[in-house]
Formats: sequence, structure tokens, C-alpha cells
Amino acid sequence: MALSIESRLTPDELWSDIQAVRHGSPLVHSITNWVVMNLNANVLLAAGASPVMAHAHEEVQDMVGIAQALVLNIGTLEPYWVKSMTLAMVAAKARGIPVVLDPVGAGATPYRNQTLEALLAAGHPTVIRGNGSEIMSTANAAIKTRGVDSSANANDALGAAQALAMRTQGTVSVSGETDHILDAQGRVARLNNGHVWMTRITGVGCSLTALIGAFCAIQPDAWRATTAAMALMSIAGERAAEQAQAQGKGVGTMAALLLDNLQGLPQSEFMSRLQLDLG
Repeated sequence: MALSIESRLTPDELWSDIQAVRHGSPLVHSITNWVVMNLNANVLLAAGASPVMAHAHEEVQDMVGIAQALVLNIGTLEPYWVKSMTLAMVAAKARGIPVVLDPVGAGATPYRNQTLEALLAAGHPTVIRGNGSEIMSTANAAIKTRGVDSSANANDALGAAQALAMRTQGTVSVSGETDHILDAQGRVARLNNGHVWMTRITGVGCSLTALIGAFCAIQPDAWRATTAAMALMSIAGERAAEQAQAQGKGVGTMAALLLDNLQGLPQSEFMSRLQLDLG
């Protein structure tokens, strides 16, 4: 079992990663779900990254070959796409590029659980991001697939997240009112930004997962990259909701303002709003 180490991360370091994505335009290959594909691409573009959506068996490995990160999202599953994800996962791990997994709806059906088991058997994701119940279900899939030790049987999401991080030797993010980002070295970051209206726009969570892929492409420390991506999305969403409310508008206006803030959020706003706890 890995020893806990001190979590060290500054707001300036997070901002430097935001700037690196804006200026570096990393290519992120997403095999995602039909519902969120358009928003995922627009979020990546607004933040400065370059999206590509490709799932054809004939090209998926070649696309992984030119991408800087791979994002897998199991939201709208069917067998063809599951094979695409498996082929891509194997290719990405062979190349050594980061893989970010979003276990949408994990635990809802046996098929979703079986898919997660297959993906986890194909390779360890660099980052797994989901809500509490999704992370707990994914941890159970990891146990079933790989035989995690008894610490993985924790009955709470954070315990499950830590066990999952240990099993994958990667980073796990649990999204919620407070976002938690944990890794196999025992580092923990907690973010208390965001706005409840973010839950009323389809695809914000899935787009956050895609954004994590972009940050992992430019920042080799996946825990830091995940924290930076989540900080940007939550602060952009927080500011967008406030701007929409100030106009007497709702979540439709907020969705457009979210993209605006991902593109143009100033450093002063990021620094003044950031609510980050470490350790």
C-alpha cells in the first residue's frame, strides 16, 4: 500500500495549467455518448483544446496514435462502442498517453457493470471521474475484475475512491457538492466551488471528464491536472450562473455563459473565487 505524502499545490500552479491548455491546444480523442457529444466538443474548444470524436473500429487505434489523451464515457452503451473503447484503451496504454474514464450510470444495469469490468481488464485508466454512487460501483467492478484487497469494501464513496485509486495506481475524482480528488500516493484535494444550476444542464459532468483529458495531456501529474480542470469548470460554472441570474435568465443562458467563462475567465476571478483545501 502506498504511503500518504503531503499534498502540495498552489493556485498559481493550477492557473499555469489552465494557460497551458489554452495555448497548447492538446488533441483529445473522445469516445463518448450521443447525448453530450456536442457540448463535450464545445467545452474542449472553449478551454483551448482540440476535440476529435471517433469510434469506428477501422480508425480508432490510428486516432489514438495521434491524440494526446483518450476519454472514455459509457453513457450510451452498445456493443460496437464497447469494442471501440476497448481497442482504444489498449492502444492508449501501449502509447503511454493518459486515459480518462467516466463510468456514467455505473451500477444501474448489469451491462454497465460488465462493460466497466471489461475496460478495467483492458488497462488501468489514468483518471476515473464520477459521482459518489458511480465511483462506488466502479470500485466494485475493480474488485471483481482484479481482486482488490479488503480496504476496497468501504461502504462510502471516499473509501471506495481511495481503494480504486490504489487498485489502478491512478487518480480518482468524486464529484459532488464538494469535489474530492484522490490519488494512489495519498494526496487529496477538495474543491468547494460550483453552482447547483450546473446539475440542470445535460452533459456538464461528462464535459468535465473531457476537460480532465485535456489537462492530463499537458500536465503529467494526473492529480494536479484533474484538480486544475475541475477548478476551472466549477469556477466557470459558478460565475456563469451568477451572470445569468443577474440578467434575470436561466440555465439556457448559463450554458452559453459557461463556454464564455471557460474561454475567457480572467486570472483575478480564478484566484479570488478558488476554494481549495489540501491534505
